[in-house]
Amino acid sequence: MIEVLYEDNHLLAVNKKASDLSQGDASGDSSLDLQIKDYLSAKYNKPGEVFLGVVHRLDRPVGGVILYARTSKALRRLNELFRNREVTKTYLAIVGNRPPEDKATITHFLRKNEKQNRANVFDRQVKGSQEASLTYRLAGRSDRYFLLEIELHSGRHHQIRAQLSKIGCPVKGDLKYGSPRSNNDGSISLFARRLELIHPVRKEKIEICAPLPETDVWKHFSGVEV
Repeated sequence: MIEVLYEDNHLLAVNKKASDLSQGDASGDSSLDLQIKDYLSAKYNKPGEVFLGVVHRLDRPVGGVILYARTSKALRRLNELFRNREVTKTYLAIVGNRPPEDKATITHFLRKNEKQNRANVFDRQVKGSQEASLTYRLAGRSDRYFLLEIELHSGRHHQIRAQLSKIGCPVKGDLKYGSPRSNNDGSISLFARRLELIHPVRKEKIEICAPLPETDVWKHFSGVEV
């Protein structure tokens, strides 16, 4: 069952579960976009193929806000907003190590490794790399973990996971980027908390926020303002 966070004639945003695929892939597993198409078809009694435009994606083990376009007009304009970095994307990450600074903007160069499906991180530009930048702040802590609020300034493959690992703060449960243990449910403790943007048709500012996961580790931070 999908959890709708925002819906109008042009947009639909849902709270993606960590196990969901944003879009179908070679695995053949059920994907979130197909679930949403079924939901729209049933809700609006639409026969035939339902239009749904994929605007951005979240890694499979990551949950939170994900936005789709319901019309080709909205898809065109949303693609432009994302391309021009006019969408504010806020994530939350739980890490086991305190970051070097309580707040900082970090910039690296990332190059996708297709064979290993991971991003290699460099301090300077190398062949095939792209600049990646984010700002984090230490938003909370528990007896074992630290909560980081992250504003993403670019949208590279595995960017947050790779950059946090580079500064010695791999995301909890993220074995691919150096976390010592996996999470029991197969997720990693990275969450797409909020999207802020100008509506592509109505031209009003909208903010779409997903409630925190209800797993134990996230409950430690339920009182933190993020």
